[in-house]
Amino acid sequence: MKKWILVISLVLYGCAEETEKSPTQGPIAEKIATNLNIPWSINLQDNTFYISERVGTIARIQNDHVVHEPVQLSDSLSSVSEAGLLGFALKPDFPETGEAYAYYTYDMNGKPFNKIVTIQRQDGQWQEIAIHLDGIETGNIHHGGRLEIGPDGSLYVTVGDAGNPINAQDPASLNGKILRMKDNGAFEIFSMGHRNPQGLAWNAAGTLYEAEHGQSANDEINLVEQGKNYGYPIIEGEETEEGLESPIITTGSKETWAPSGITFHQGKLYVATLRGESIKILNVETGEVEQSITGFGRVRDVFSDGESLYFITNNTDGRGTPSEDDDVLYRLK
Repeated sequence: MKKWILVISLVLYGCAEETEKSPTQGPIAEKIATNLNIPWSINLQDNTFYISERVGTIARIQNDHVVHEPVQLSDSLSSVSEAGLLGFALKPDFPETGEAYAYYTYDMNGKPFNKIVTIQRQDGQWQEIAIHLDGIETGNIHHGGRLEIGPDGSLYVTVGDAGNPINAQDPASLNGKILRMKDNGAFEIFSMGHRNPQGLAWNAAGTLYEAEHGQSANDEINLVEQGKNYGYPIIEGEETEEGLESPIITTGSKETWAPSGITFHQGKLYVATLRGESIKILNVETGEVEQSITGFGRVRDVFSDGESLYFITNNTDGRGTPSEDDDVLYRLK
């Protein structure tokens, strides 16, 4: 596939503190829930939202009412930068079992590590009931942490390079990789050569796309295929080399997005950006940024139910400028 360097075709939408904007000013943004606590990953089941919060809670949102449900984990959450309860994905049988996958950063012998577990909801709280993979090395930054269940029913996981670029090219390391859980519960390396991947989404045809933070700009959107090497740190951004995969879209060396969660909505790829403080709407076929929705601050995750687009801000994560209501779950019509 062709690689596209950003073709900027931006329509800037302001939203400030208002719940809605008029149609002439941009899309309507409705506040569904406020005062979330460093939210990270959006899930929706039977008109109820379940959103992981880095402090170690799940925000349960029903009829605009928010309850921060505690999560009992086998290890205490790490306090290093960017750490905590991160990725979170309800299992397909959640209505019957109350089970979900979770990804969190913990400390062991004075060092941070990542862990993938199953947690179960009972009586308004969550309990870790199974460990699928632990001892995933990490550093003070670049934990990755996105969990998504693919069209094949498998769990996919993004793992950052732990702040050590050489990990991404080391086949013996899980860092700088996208992992997939096999039927027997073991994990395999699905792709390698990633820096700090935080977004996974499949289009209607079942093609996997990934978003990751570049080094000094050079953020990337990659079309991911099993067994491929996406180049970091040998190449990044606009660079190419035989045998390595270049991104289909990159910010290049002059713009930084710090992309996080991504989703397909009505045929377009929506990208939550932290440093970029916007939602980018991408046409992956042309490489265009068709719209850039701004005015909310840092955006951590986006979610589509097929009709509406939802997103969460991350202004309380220590790097933003929170307002009185932050952080917020919005619906963008």
